[in-house]
Amino acid sequence: MAEGRRGDAVELFLAAAVDMPAEYVTPMRESPIWLVFEAVAHTLPYDAAVMGDTMSGDPSTLKKWASVTTPTIVIDGGASPAWARNAVQALADILPNARRRTLNGQTHDVAPEVLAPVLAEFFTR
Repeated sequence: MAEGRRGDAVELFLAAAVDMPAEYVTPMRESPIWLVFEAVAHTLPYDAAVMGDTMSGDPSTLKKWASVTTPTIVIDGGASPAWARNAVQALADILPNARRRTLNGQTHDVAPEVLAPVLAEFFTR
């Protein structure tokens, strides 16, 4: 980021932190979404600071969150990759007042019209 290489920062994040295969990242650089990713690339250090070691794939890193008793909804898309669904389940298992919801047919890029009623129900109950 200090060198202004926003696209390279996004690529590194996707490859190293998200563990996205290069064969997916490379074509993304040519897609319209890449400009959006580059526009928010400066926030990647904040993601890293907040997530810390929790993105390692080791569920034991989530244990520090076991004392959070705030009611929480943990949501995943039924069409998301297995690693994402597994991460959501691991977090739901750790948080004592978590409720997991899987949005059938959705990926990480969930449709707002599918997500909105789930959030409205959660926040009004």
